[in-house]
Amino acid sequence: MRSRAPAAFLALVLAAAPAWAQNAAEPQPFRLVNRTGADATQLYAVRSPRGGSGDWGGNLLRPDRPLAEGGGFRVNPHADAGCRFDLRLVLSDAREVVLRDQDICANREIALANPRAPAPGQVRQPASGDMARPAPGAPVVQPNAQARAASTGTGFLVADNVVMTNHHVVDNCNRILLRTPSGHWLAAVPPARMDAALDVAILNVPGLVGPPLAFRTGPAVRRGEGVIAYGFPLAGLLSSDPKLTRGEVNGLRGLGDNPNQYQISAEVQPGNSGGPLTDMQGHVVGVVVSKLNAQAVSRRTGDIAQNVNFAVQGQAALGFLRRAGIQARTAESTGPDRSAPDVGEQVHRSTLFIRCER
Repeated sequence: MRSRAPAAFLALVLAAAPAWAQNAAEPQPFRLVNRTGADATQLYAVRSPRGGSGDWGGNLLRPDRPLAEGGGFRVNPHADAGCRFDLRLVLSDAREVVLRDQDICANREIALANPRAPAPGQVRQPASGDMARPAPGAPVVQPNAQARAASTGTGFLVADNVVMTNHHVVDNCNRILLRTPSGHWLAAVPPARMDAALDVAILNVPGLVGPPLAFRTGPAVRRGEGVIAYGFPLAGLLSSDPKLTRGEVNGLRGLGDNPNQYQISAEVQPGNSGGPLTDMQGHVVGVVVSKLNAQAVSRRTGDIAQNVNFAVQGQAALGFLRRAGIQARTAESTGPDRSAPDVGEQVHRSTLFIRCER
């Protein structure tokens, strides 16, 4: 309720109040101290409750200046930021400390200690500029140039150490390798979890950390929505970098009226299989799976089908992850669409090249 005291009286009271009383609720600079026993590469301080929803803003540390053990970092909050902050410190070995709802007006120096590693298969909130990469000490490998046969595909990170792809990409492989956006090779270890009918699989890749992509939970996907397919088509023929293809959702069912697929116009080539299909906010709405066999259709109908492609529906893939005990990130696409280059930059950080050696 607003005070109804006369303006003159209020002016008198304010004039008589000491300066510290007027500014008591305004946030002042505060200091964060690394007490983890290791160097930190990322530091975040955001107004509560942003951290709880995974919005950590930008990394306060420079890439060339980690925060050493015992070191402090001075934070100067905006004047209207309030006193309650969420804090996050990430170490060079991917362990992290998260403190929520800290009163920085009452405590000007806060120690960050007792770091914890993300549990295997559990979601880790992404950091700005982060990308899928091997954690320090992870066993980096190399492809076998003498392999009898090799095929390729695409996958994307859904949790630390866990990559989603198609069943047909990794079926009957003797060795499965994944190349991270940072250029490192890591090996998947058996057993893989697969659903042949749905054509999805998840790979266990020890030492792989990074930002998992979020699956869209709402609103429902509609015909005509813009989508982006991201992956590695025609490896060995085209360049080795990933390719972005923009298209639309043409149909809400797939080949043979399959209720677990979408038909899409984003062009798909061999090697795209298993890659993420996202909406224009960067949220996963599907897993790229195949294109229509134009030659087979031509033999059957006498006509050549053009640009008919399919993806496993995102909700079907999310259900498979949950049955496998994987806690994937989810989000609603309620904000404005982003540009294709912006979505591509986001998805790039979580997409991996897969090599199947036989």
